[in-house]
Amino acid sequence: MAKITPFKGLRPAKNLAASVATLPYDVVTVAEAREFKKDHFNFYHVTRSEIDLGDNVDVHSQLVYEKAKENLDFMIQQGILVQDAEPCYYIYELIMDGRSQTGLICGSSVDDYNKGLIKKHEYTRPEKEKDRIDHIMGTGAQTGVVFLAYNDCESVESIIEDWKKAHQPENDFIATDGIRHILWVIDDYSKVASITHHFANDVPCTYIADGHHRAASAAKVCKELRDNGYSIDGNEAFNYFITCIFPASQLKIMDYNRVVKDLHGHVPEEFIQGLEKDFTIFRLGEQAFKPEHPHEFGMYLHDTWYKLISKPGTWTEDPIGILDVTILQNNVLDKLLGIKDQRTDKRIDFVGGIRGMEGLEKRVNSKEMAVAFSIYPVTIQQLFTIADSGSVMPPKSTWFEPKLRDGLVVYMI
Repeated sequence: MAKITPFKGLRPAKNLAASVATLPYDVVTVAEAREFKKDHFNFYHVTRSEIDLGDNVDVHSQLVYEKAKENLDFMIQQGILVQDAEPCYYIYELIMDGRSQTGLICGSSVDDYNKGLIKKHEYTRPEKEKDRIDHIMGTGAQTGVVFLAYNDCESVESIIEDWKKAHQPENDFIATDGIRHILWVIDDYSKVASITHHFANDVPCTYIADGHHRAASAAKVCKELRDNGYSIDGNEAFNYFITCIFPASQLKIMDYNRVVKDLHGHVPEEFIQGLEKDFTIFRLGEQAFKPEHPHEFGMYLHDTWYKLISKPGTWTEDPIGILDVTILQNNVLDKLLGIKDQRTDKRIDFVGGIRGMEGLEKRVNSKEMAVAFSIYPVTIQQLFTIADSGSVMPPKSTWFEPKLRDGLVVYMI
């Protein structure tokens, strides 16, 4: 069963939440973060502290982590961030395009992660883990929330909804991208204890939706501190990591699309002929195609959109083989474009569905990329099934929106 804990969150002063909150560090470039450099309230100064150093600084250098610590300390000293006096849970509601999702911000157990009760569906990369480990150790804080999901549990959700109805939110603002963010603080001891109890008795496991590297890094920090004798009773803060847990029925996975730099020596006509073995192809011209059904793909090549439909027999019925990201990998990226490993091949890049088909066209029209593919999204139940089986999805299979904001609640270790 899921073991969670309340904690003393470090949060923006009430009137500053909208100014502090930022997108997660890994969905913005350094250039995008630098646009906020002059705003001293902005949390990119902590999560992207390289914006305060020279343009040529190595983003993984010790200077960056030291600057992150300096900036976090400054925000605390100036009263921009204030720590709660008692351990709390936090309700976090996000509203995007009229669709709402409400999660619980809490500490989730590293032991649960190590035992597989917090289930994974992606591999992690050592260099990205090290970056987050160095950031956590340097700042003494977990600044990015791990996005978890669980099968709906009425006993938990009723407490959360009742609290929302009976209490005013601590923060309620609309970010510049139009997404509304609402935060409540559950500071009543009996309600905190009740939520902890229901997770321990009614929620058998949780699933990582987004944040595999943050979770893996927190677990490794915990191991290092335990190995060095910092753990006495197992309840120290570093034995947990900050998560926001959402019921599955409220979540939406968007498409996560691909762009490739070249056609692996093929001319366009030859490449299309190669596709005809595994796909039925329709030429659409300038009309962009976003797949509406499984096993359909859009392809943008030389100013032209195509609709590709997988032919029967080109996929398998197992949980991984039936995914459209797998079909594309096996029948196009590997077979025709020579991309064996999407995690390491520099010729491929990934474009979240939030950028639309226009995002794909832009990458190809600029000549940066040669071809783009739009993909039908994975479902949340497919994610759960794969995680339950202990299998791993192809890289970059899921894109969740809206993104949880960094800086609304920080977890001090």
